[in-house]
Amino acid sequence: MKEPKKIGMLTPSSNTTLEPICSRMLYNVPEVTCHYGRFEVTKISLEQDALSQFNFEPMLQAAELLAHAEVDVIAWNGTSGGWLGFEADRELCEAITKRTGIPATTSMLSQVRAFKEHNIKSVHLVTPYIPEINKLIAEQYKKHCNVDTINISGLAQTHNRSFALVSQERIEEQIKSVSVLPADAISVVCTNFPAVNKVEYYEKTYKLPMYDTINVLMWECLKMVDIDPNILKEWGKVFSKVTVNN
Repeated sequence: MKEPKKIGMLTPSSNTTLEPICSRMLYNVPEVTCHYGRFEVTKISLEQDALSQFNFEPMLQAAELLAHAEVDVIAWNGTSGGWLGFEADRELCEAITKRTGIPATTSMLSQVRAFKEHNIKSVHLVTPYIPEINKLIAEQYKKHCNVDTINISGLAQTHNRSFALVSQERIEEQIKSVSVLPADAISVVCTNFPAVNKVEYYEKTYKLPMYDTINVLMWECLKMVDIDPNILKEWGKVFSKVTVNN
């Protein structure tokens, strides 16, 4: 019997959203399994104690344990590159591969690749984060893929556990508020934020593709293990290989 492809995901310790969503995504995809390794993350802010959570060594230790399972790719299912800089994510991926011999990616690098592949030039940004972090994410988008951020909606929260408790009604208020102006897509940034649970509804209602950091990372991981992302097309237009602008 051929063993399924295995995706290893580095997970913030206080995240209760990404694991059930990713496992549900792959429920009817026997060709792929998902495996998780945690390290400490409880606070999202620009204070030093919050930034130090993303020092590489705890992440590399978690990656080494995932490597024991002989996973085919290791993905940082988190968004710290949005404020620490996409260069930090690239360095992390290099460090993971050097330590384990396994290819690596991150949620934020996957966003960049999806934007470029689908020719996304403008987005509305939706997060649970503080304004200072949202501003840095928008700057990264402009710097690394020349994507303009049109409207931004955040919730000014810093406690990572609380992100998972935001209601769909509140998330829809955010999406509705940003969608009053034209853009190519909605970018939802936070892997402990349950917006992607209603991705089909949001895309149909607001007539914009949703590039959520959970579904976009899965899109990238499937490509990295040679599985057609279209197999998960019900989880968002990102999986359907459609170019937005000609």
